[in-house]
Amino acid sequence: MKIAHECLASVKEDIKPLIEKHWEMVALNQGKIKLNPNWEEYARLDAAGILRVFTARAEGHLVGYCVLVVSRSIHYQDHIFANNDVTFVLPEYREGATGYYLLKFAEDYCQENDISLMNINTKVHIPFDNLLLGMGFDLIERIYSKCFKD
Repeated sequence: MKIAHECLASVKEDIKPLIEKHWEMVALNQGKIKLNPNWEEYARLDAAGILRVFTARAEGHLVGYCVLVVSRSIHYQDHIFANNDVTFVLPEYREGATGYYLLKFAEDYCQENDISLMNINTKVHIPFDNLLLGMGFDLIERIYSKCFKD
């Protein structure tokens, strides 16, 4: 297993089929909100140095990713926060430590680059809370949503 920090351009085509699988597995409003990534915005964030893409590859094939948006906090301007956009590991690679190594790599990157806080959001119906708690993350917030699309 190879864990790495990659730029969006080098991983974009590999990530597309995984994003589709990820969406199929976790999205709750699939009949109302269709997957349609804004690749131009991702590219803009990447070019601005705001996007971080961490990957897990087995024999060269992408099997997982953790994408963070890294920016100065608007609430705490003296600090840089890394907020999770998406994290996914193919189900067949979840039994081992792939998810742990992927998140640990991202965590180490954050610590080495003077990032004050790393936030990871999870889906309630497909949690990986035990992994995060075991890594020393704290449960600090709940998010509620209501879909307005028919």
